[in-house]
Amino acid sequence: MWRSGSDRTEVTCIACGESVPRSKAREYDKDGNRWERRGKEFEYLCKECYGEYCHQPRQGLEETLTEAGAGEADREEFLAAYTELSDGAETGERER
Repeated sequence: MWRSGSDRTEVTCIACGESVPRSKAREYDKDGNRWERRGKEFEYLCKECYGEYCHQPRQGLEETLTEAGAGEADREEFLAAYTELSDGAETGERER
């Protein structure tokens, strides 16, 4: 089977602005659903930026969501609580 010609095209990384071959880039779907491909134009990240920007730590995420009232508090209350809890976790001030 022949490879598509898209592997030979250059794309621009949306994070650093560098041009890289499509085969050396990762797709980024700003709509959050990269599996639904119809009618979409993807943006791209170079492999270095992809590794740096796309893999956020998830340790403690479920506990933080629960503690912030996910699914129970209204939107404004939840966002305020989540922001406060997240900011505290980043600075090491949050106790468990």
